[in-house]
Amino acid sequence: MNISHHPIAIVGAGLGGLTLARVLHVHGIPATVYEADPSEQSRTQGGQLDIHEADGQRALADAGLTDEFRAIIHRGAEAARVLDQHGRLLFDAPDDGTGQRPEVLRGDLRRVLLGSLPDRTVRWGHKVTGVRSLGDGRHELAFTDGTTVTSGLLIGADGAWSKIRPLLSDAVPRYTGTTFIDIYLRDADERHPAAAKAVGAGAMYALAPGKGIIAHREAGNILHTYVELKRSAEWIAAVDFTDAAAATARIAAEFDGWAPELTALITDGESAPVARPIHTLPDGHRWERVPGVTLLGDAAHLMPPSGDGANLAMFDGAELGKAIAAHPDDVEAALIAYEEALFPRTEPVYAEAHDMLDLMIGDHAPSGFIGLFTAAEQAE
Repeated sequence: MNISHHPIAIVGAGLGGLTLARVLHVHGIPATVYEADPSEQSRTQGGQLDIHEADGQRALADAGLTDEFRAIIHRGAEAARVLDQHGRLLFDAPDDGTGQRPEVLRGDLRRVLLGSLPDRTVRWGHKVTGVRSLGDGRHELAFTDGTTVTSGLLIGADGAWSKIRPLLSDAVPRYTGTTFIDIYLRDADERHPAAAKAVGAGAMYALAPGKGIIAHREAGNILHTYVELKRSAEWIAAVDFTDAAAATARIAAEFDGWAPELTALITDGESAPVARPIHTLPDGHRWERVPGVTLLGDAAHLMPPSGDGANLAMFDGAELGKAIAAHPDDVEAALIAYEEALFPRTEPVYAEAHDMLDLMIGDHAPSGFIGLFTAAEQAE
């Protein structure tokens, strides 16, 4: 058995884990990131993210990557419009260049972070099969390839189904009752002109109680559809997503009678539909201090998507990196400082995330969601 030791081991090469590794590197502190994916290119990284000034952009500044971030912004993508199920425009907010939440592709942002790290920082193909405490704040990680490493500080940045979380918490993600379904339409303006016109330059929301069709225009003339369905886990499980045509037809049937330019965002996709059941940890999830280990991002505070997840993960990573740098000889002092700020910072965001989901497909959709936009406009 091949056993090695790394003073700081980060599990998960998502945005939060990579931001942590980068901020540590800026402060001259080496870390190793273990990632289950076999390579950087092994899977797609999801759609566009709006990067918020208060957290995501601050984290990138702490990482020294503001210029690189600005270079990948999708200009004009902050535009937003709301349509009814017949395709009638209910609300329109063009991108006038004054917005504070620029859009970037998750994959582009991940490449920026990866490119900012020294070679061999990320160890690809290292899927964790087990983790155990060795005492005195040290932990042992075992991987599918049979190798084992020990750490002086272990950080779980490994998402919703974290293998590191059980060291700290008994909490298990629960299904929220809502599933998102991803579909891509490529060469949109040429191949799907009606759908492209409906979506506009940025994000389009066609919402009703219990369901919605959301689409983002992404760089490269791509429309990325997110179908939102408030359905039981049993209902979703009964849809055979291994049969793309059958799954597409079943999902589209939920929008019978909707405008054809909207249902085309489901039926005309070049990619097979992918179901993403939405899970959450208990509101205000926290844990007692355990020596030598902590969590960040979804591993720490999984909640429904509301535009905050990636921003919070990157901010967690930056704040943890700065705490470690501020306490180079006292890991526990660093973790105490990080967690004492983490818990109160994220607790109110759970309610905001659940409220956002309700505004989008709750009983008062789409009027409640439009109210969110108009309130924001009035506050400016």
